[in-house]
Amino acid sequence: MAAIANDWLEPLSGEFSKPYYRQLYQTVKKEYETRQIFPAPDDIFNAFTPLHKVKVVILGQDPYHGDGQAHGLCFSVKPDVDIPPSLVNIYQELQDDLGCFVPDNGYLKKWADQGVLMLNTVLTVRAHAANSHRNIGWEEFTDAAIRVLNEQDRPIVFLLWGRPAQMKKAMLNNPKHLILEAPHPSPLSAYRGFFGCRHFSRTNEFLKEHGLEPIDWQIENVRSCE
Repeated sequence: MAAIANDWLEPLSGEFSKPYYRQLYQTVKKEYETRQIFPAPDDIFNAFTPLHKVKVVILGQDPYHGDGQAHGLCFSVKPDVDIPPSLVNIYQELQDDLGCFVPDNGYLKKWADQGVLMLNTVLTVRAHAANSHRNIGWEEFTDAAIRVLNEQDRPIVFLLWGRPAQMKKAMLNNPKHLILEAPHPSPLSAYRGFFGCRHFSRTNEFLKEHGLEPIDWQIENVRSCE
């Protein structure tokens, strides 16, 4: 299992010595040894873009459980993987909100590089078994990360899409931060208010108001044109 190696390490270091985390580590290690688990071990903590750079937080649930999809960023897939339905709807809202074209891939690393932290509340999953690593300890760890983010003394935007993400709102009480809520972009719920939420333009307006560089949300095509 990979380790966090950037400026997240110090504020989260207390978690690594707690009994729940030692149990979590052993459970996850055994799962990787005996089953097919996503994402790859070295990708588990990919979401933890340097803490001092974080400007926007998007919370997801657990990783994609299809072959080759998950790489540690919620909603994102590797460049050669079909774009999942929820991300199709995110792209639709981006197009309606900011005029972004819909790209040919779902690889969102460009957002992470600009300070968008895309964090699942559970960081691993068994192949083809959604939520299979729920309640093994990841939630306690990611709650600790959310508390660290809440304590940051600078403007951060939290995008809470769907009920599981919105349940974390009680942890977010820093008046410097902006919290935006909408239904989940899943095809089951996007029509209930995710479409039209304008979270991307509202995020950028908030960042600019506070003297911060807005996010370039446009994901470029990766496949060459015929």
